[in-house]
Amino acid sequence: MKLNTLTLMPDGVEIALPQGSPLTDIEYETSEPLIPFGCRSGACGACVVEVIDGAEGLGESDPEETDFLEDLGWADGNHRLACQCRLLDSATVRVVDN
Repeated sequence: MKLNTLTLMPDGVEIALPQGSPLTDIEYETSEPLIPFGCRSGACGACVVEVIDGAEGLGESDPEETDFLEDLGWADGNHRLACQCRLLDSATVRVVDN
């Protein structure tokens, strides 16, 4: 089983997850909430992250996610809803303060 690393900035916390795992699985790897997941269905915006490195490692954004991010003011293409991502390769993100 291949493990990939999700690095959370600014603290540099590294979480290893099996390839293809949803980012919501980080809740099983740590006792503290590192990403504030809300609805887990891409409808609340609680889990917006800025992708610093490895965007391709989070899978592609579907049109609904892209539209919702635009509605939230994150239309630059550097942000994702963490609940909609799967860790396909290592990536580095920063949780956005809402």
